[in-house]
Amino acid sequence: MKAYVGAIDQGTTSTRFIVFDRAGRIVASAQREHQQIYPRPGWVEHDPEEIWRCTQQVIADAMRTGGFRASELVAIGITNQRETTIVWERRTGAPVYNAIVWQDTRVADAVAELEREGGADRFRQKTGLPLATYFSALKIRWILDNVSGAREEAAAGELLFGNVDTFLLWRLTGGAAGGMHVTDVTNASRTQLMNLESLAWDREMLAICGIPEAIMPRIASSSEIFGSAQLAAIKDVPIAGILGDQQAALVGQTCFEPGEAKNTYGTGSFLLMNTGERPVASKFGLLTTVAYRFGEQAARYALEGSIAITGALVQWLRDNLGILQQSADIEALAATVPDNGGVYFVPAFSGLYAPYWKTSARGVIAGLTRHSNKSHIARAALEATAFQTREVLEAMEKDSHIPLAVLRTDGGMVENNLLMQFQADVLNIPVVRPVVQETTAQGAAYAAGLATGFYPDLKDLRANWAVDCTWEPRMDEKTREDLFRSWKKAVARSFDWVE
Repeated sequence: MKAYVGAIDQGTTSTRFIVFDRAGRIVASAQREHQQIYPRPGWVEHDPEEIWRCTQQVIADAMRTGGFRASELVAIGITNQRETTIVWERRTGAPVYNAIVWQDTRVADAVAELEREGGADRFRQKTGLPLATYFSALKIRWILDNVSGAREEAAAGELLFGNVDTFLLWRLTGGAAGGMHVTDVTNASRTQLMNLESLAWDREMLAICGIPEAIMPRIASSSEIFGSAQLAAIKDVPIAGILGDQQAALVGQTCFEPGEAKNTYGTGSFLLMNTGERPVASKFGLLTTVAYRFGEQAARYALEGSIAITGALVQWLRDNLGILQQSADIEALAATVPDNGGVYFVPAFSGLYAPYWKTSARGVIAGLTRHSNKSHIARAALEATAFQTREVLEAMEKDSHIPLAVLRTDGGMVENNLLMQFQADVLNIPVVRPVVQETTAQGAAYAAGLATGFYPDLKDLRANWAVDCTWEPRMDEKTREDLFRSWKKAVARSFDWVE
């Protein structure tokens, strides 16, 4: 009897395959990290072939350790790091260049040129997005302009573009021998090439960015049967869900009503609020994006506050400064001091995203004295995540006119109790962690399960959600506002570092 759904969770630093039962509980999982490639300052790349190898390995590992046969899986969903851009050959499947990661800033000059012609918000009405290095469109253009022969091959229909979801779906369903070249509305909405109203590729945007429509995947809903897997471990299992990682977490947290919101603490942090069936234009530095679309139902939209560097800052302290042996060590180190000692860390390594959208900002550590030590820096790094989240949440409340009563959280950093308590303190609202914290993978599994009837409706999904822990605010008002005022001062110091 088919009793499980699977999810491929392809993230910025690793790939996982997780198998869930009908109650949304994890019954098997496997994970593998992949290499981060930094060819130049500001450039961030991944090897698509390594990602594909990791995907195959984690699927095989989880199926083997769980003792599952492919026939026991009713469907598989895909969730992925968004905006990361891959262009590959239609006939061979070979990538023409490494994947250009969402954090990459190499197209900053192109962003500035387009801003000079029409302002940073010139495409917001159509796409919901400001001009920034973050999105896929200018990354595609960079590949076509800088890889020898790529533009000519693209014009001839010999190349394909996809974010990671599309690349994996194409490979999983047969690749050059008939693989499906499809994306879903959530990932398409992050390219800056999809019209938010029509949910179709916008030909004017394609023309402005110099991208042939022939290389673009078909845009589908987030929950439908796209094709069948051809890998031996999951042979003939339907691939039936695709959601960008942050939208997947929104679904996994069952935020199906307007005003419900979640924050995912991963490599970056992403606060999304469901705004219903109409896109809400942001006036306060947020993104308007597609939240999900299930089958033939109307699309649901969201406001999103994207923060580029949160968990990645902990990795940086580990790998670049060497003050941590493991990322998990940061909580104990930060807890050895009672406060930040006046130290603030603004991790604008690839500029600042919401609500500022300043590509020219760079990282700053402010407030250092002879009293400062590595514990203060560790604490400041954690606090930076909470302060950035407050800035985004305040912008979201202004745009949506909905005060947030509680923040649902997920992602790797929610295991850090010190951070979660500080988050509740600086927001002055409760912070909640669910029992199942792998909500990104869970959301992709839910989408696949809905498409195949494994889950009859959204009520079944809501019934699976349960609270694991709640942190109540306990900081006094004066301390909270003094800390936040100093944070804002430090952020201002990071502006316009790159001229």
